[in-house]
Amino acid sequence: MDKKKKIISGVLTLALIVIGYYTYQYIMFIETDNAQVEAHTVLIASKVSGYVKTVPAADGLKVKKDDLLVQIDARDFKAALSAAQSEVLSLEARKNDAEKNYSRIKELFNKSVVSQQQFDSAKAAYNEIKAKYDSAASRAIQAEINLENTEIKAPSDGIVAKVGAEIGQLANPGAPLVGFVSSESRWIIANFKETDIAEIKIGQFVDIKIDAFSKNTFNGEVESISSATGATFTLLPPDNATGNFTKVVQRVAVKIKITNLSEEQKNQLQTGLSAIVKVHVR
Repeated sequence: MDKKKKIISGVLTLALIVIGYYTYQYIMFIETDNAQVEAHTVLIASKVSGYVKTVPAADGLKVKKDDLLVQIDARDFKAALSAAQSEVLSLEARKNDAEKNYSRIKELFNKSVVSQQQFDSAKAAYNEIKAKYDSAASRAIQAEINLENTEIKAPSDGIVAKVGAEIGQLANPGAPLVGFVSSESRWIIANFKETDIAEIKIGQFVDIKIDAFSKNTFNGEVESISSATGATFTLLPPDNATGNFTKVVQRVAVKIKITNLSEEQKNQLQTGLSAIVKVHVR
């Protein structure tokens, strides 16, 4: 009989411990597994049209800011720049002559030595050649920019996620050539139920577990809370005006800054990895 009492007592004690633990967790934390790692990602495209000459980038390659990723054949752009610069030099000489002539005629006109017609003709000639010069100078600047854009470079330190460029391919403006992930920072986007969001405040501490690194626990801090639910900005947001209304618990995105990441861990944490977050609300 005593043995039976001890077993019952042990079971009750264990049950109380379990209940106490989950009560503590419920009171002290808000948890969700609807979360993932985010980073600054971009699809890098060409700004000019041309054939791809070389592709130094490769999938998974770590790069520094301004490292060359894709080189577009620059011969046509060099020729265009040379022609534009030559036109600028030619027009500059003519502009300088017209400016000197206009200044001389203007001085004589002020002394009533030349007529109004001569003054107007000199002024019009100067304004015309100056406009041509300014236009040619603008084309030269654009030609120089186009030549620079034949070198597609890394916008920051980071990792090449995917290369879509092939040697000989015709690159068109706006068509993605390289998928790039910056190494600057990593953060978590966690989607909490609308019934929990009132307890979450900016600055609260967060425990983060990432499925791919289950042995590590990362520290975080609530950085911002979205002002709209996730459904608000979907392609077809729900319309409840028809009267066919079914209440669905909405999710609100919370941005969580990871505070204890090393540079190596930043590179290891791929964007899109699943995470579990626990916000300290007490």
